Amino acid sequence: MQSLIDKLDSGDMTGFTRSFVDDLENAINSEIQIGEDNDWSGVLCIGMGGSGAGGGFLGSLADSDGGLPFVTWSDYGLPSWWGPDWLVIATSYSGETEETLDGAVTALENGGTVIGISSGGQLSDILGSSDDSVCISVPGGQTPRSAFGHIFGTQLAVCWKLGLLPAPPAEELQSMMDRLRTISANSDLIGGDGMAANLASTLSGRGIGIISPGELGPAAYRFVCQLNENSDSFARSTEVPEMNHNEIIAWMSSNAESQALVVLSCEGINPRTMSRIDWMMEQISGPVVWRIECEGDSLLERMLYASHVTDWISIALALMNGVDPSQMDSIVGLKAHLSKVQ
Repeated sequence: MQSLIDKLDSGDMTGFTRSFVDDLENAINSEIQIGEDNDWSGVLCIGMGGSGAGGGFLGSLADSDGGLPFVTWSDYGLPSWWGPDWLVIATSYSGETEETLDGAVTALENGGTVIGISSGGQLSDILGSSDDSVCISVPGGQTPRSAFGHIFGTQLAVCWKLGLLPAPPAEELQSMMDRLRTISANSDLIGGDGMAANLASTLSGRGIGIISPGELGPAAYRFVCQLNENSDSFARSTEVPEMNHNEIIAWMSSNAESQALVVLSCEGINPRTMSRIDWMMEQISGPVVWRIECEGDSLLERMLYASHVTDWISIALALMNGVDPSQMDSIVGLKAHLSKVQ
């Protein structure tokens, strides 16, 4: 595997993935220069791709144990119902994402407050000139999908500092980091337990479906995006119980024989949802089927477990497919095209 990494991984996606827990911990412990402010009707998280992924994670945490709704928005502008009583968290790793910039400017022009997260760029400049908004800096020099530790850790730190989400005690956070480091080492393609490579080897050449309970939905969708970007693979995600009313039919048909199914599961979900997952695992026989139990003492830890383990799987699949997990030529090409379009 090391020879494939040396040959294919031009942007050191493997190295950035190894530093995920350190990046996350540093971001969570960073000094956020804002005061508590939770007097909002809700929080609108705007962002695209790897920059926007953390908004879904925040939403799942809020749905489980928060006092405000968190809604994600991945488009130009803002939803028609938005008003300045909703805080906007705008995340663009480069600071140049045009959809996110458009949304942030729309919010400012309509009296809104925006907290930005970026490594610089126009987002930092725009928010720096506003008295009611601020941009929090994160380290640059990576692709957004490899900078999830920096980005999501900073989003968490902001939400905890503002009082938008309950912050766990320091000792619980440290214990979580220690366990995540163990999981990261075990999942590493070099010196790990081999699970990521073994699972990836069965996905190659198949359509990939990711199923999860709603709580892990953001991690499942991020896995889809990592498979798309890192390994050039088609994938899609769906949630239980909703998929039990539609997609389950396809998984139990002969059409599923060319597919691979990865189920993300964890403790703490509705017992009826767990029963549905258990039954499906017993009944589905045509495709390749894997179940990943996402460990952790909290929903936050379980989502981080899911997202980090699946990062390693997506890199392993890229290497097996002969693909550079760091390249994103299509995205670069599209942005170059759009820069010429007025």
